[in-house]
Amino acid sequence: MSGKGFTTCLWFDGKAEEAAHHYVSIFKDAALGKVVRTGPAGPGPAGEVLTVEFELNGQRFVGLNGGPQFTFDEAISFQIHCADQDEVDYYWDRLVEGGGAESECGWLKDKYGVSWQVVPDGLVEMIGDADQERSARAMRAMLSMQKIDIAAVRKAFDGA
Repeated sequence: MSGKGFTTCLWFDGKAEEAAHHYVSIFKDAALGKVVRTGPAGPGPAGEVLTVEFELNGQRFVGLNGGPQFTFDEAISFQIHCADQDEVDYYWDRLVEGGGAESECGWLKDKYGVSWQVVPDGLVEMIGDADQERSARAMRAMLSMQKIDIAAVRKAFDGA
């Protein structure tokens, strides 16, 4: 995992390797990369995981075991673009399991505190439609949901 581009660094409190394995088990196009362990100079005890590289759907990440100083919040989230409701359900269910938390409008936090938006194809187009009435109906429907039900949003959008 080298080359041009950018890598998102996620700061964990001792769970970077566990989180990387968890994410790689969820995403179909995913791979683990290099694991760097601390040496005798630290930080922390020698041999502990310092960083772990992983890739999800073409996006490079590095998990850093930085300690408890920083935690995740909703100011940063990752969007997963889904082709259909089955894909929405797949990602939603796997990311909230084990201690994650559902939020509103397709947002959730996984068990590590990382925020995700599970976005079905067509949602952004409906809520951003030039027809203000249709757009408003879709927006109201979305605002009433945790996990997005794209059929229900489309029904509202169409005025049914």
